[in-house]
Amino acid sequence: MLTWLRRHPTMTAYLLLAPGMLYLALFYALPTLQMFLVSLWTGSISKGYQQTLNFAIYPEAFGKYAEEFGRSMLYGGLATLLAFALGFPLAYFIAFRGGRYKSLLLFLVIAPFFTSFLLRTISWKIILADNGLLFGPLKDIGLLPEDFRVLATPIAVIAGITYNFLPFMTLPLYVALEKIPASTLEAAQDLYADPSSRFRRVTLPLAMPGVIAGSLLTFIPAVGDFVNAELLGNPQSQMIGNVIQARFLKVGDYPMGSALSFILMFAILAAVLIYARIAGTEELYGTKAG
Repeated sequence: MLTWLRRHPTMTAYLLLAPGMLYLALFYALPTLQMFLVSLWTGSISKGYQQTLNFAIYPEAFGKYAEEFGRSMLYGGLATLLAFALGFPLAYFIAFRGGRYKSLLLFLVIAPFFTSFLLRTISWKIILADNGLLFGPLKDIGLLPEDFRVLATPIAVIAGITYNFLPFMTLPLYVALEKIPASTLEAAQDLYADPSSRFRRVTLPLAMPGVIAGSLLTFIPAVGDFVNAELLGNPQSQMIGNVIQARFLKVGDYPMGSALSFILMFAILAAVLIYARIAGTEELYGTKAG
């Protein structure tokens, strides 16, 4: 067997790929196909469903919930930008100033993952409550009016999404920044580049693989999130994830829930392709096309 594999190196690669491909086929491709078929059903959960190839459900679903789709893209995009604004300085400090405390600082970045996503979001609900830990004392001393509130607003939803997905942005940024040789920055300084120029022309371009990876890892789950909008928002700040969850678990409208899931999947794919086109996919791999 080993002799045969040495004579056919291509087959070795296929054999190594086989377990992963089988996993994707069983737990992604087949469920996705089943969800697509379900989206074409007609009927109700009480009377039963029939396969009628009802493709009209797709324009109906998008037209009915276009506002929720737009809101999800907006919230996900804003959360990604905020995560970058917070994560880049944090990753930069750990990479270039962390010293012997790098491991500890990285542990602190991922420490929230040791707690349930739901519990982290509920904690934000307690913190942002009208008379909670943050705003209660400020109202008591008169710095904020009594009717001031953040909870149950879009601000709270975006803040919760940003917090929950911040490590997804910070870690890829740290990996990209940590790979930048100190000699490169020193060379830029020797060539009389001021700190702003060094950042724009050296640090940021070399960190672009981390920026792209972090943006994708943050944006994709943020757009589909429904926990933050459910616990921190109000009916007017619901995202498409909340609609899908309600269609499946509350209403029992499986075709509509499946159709919305497919539309969301393709909307995210389109947004990612546009972003990759603008940013340049070669940056993700740290190479340039020849």
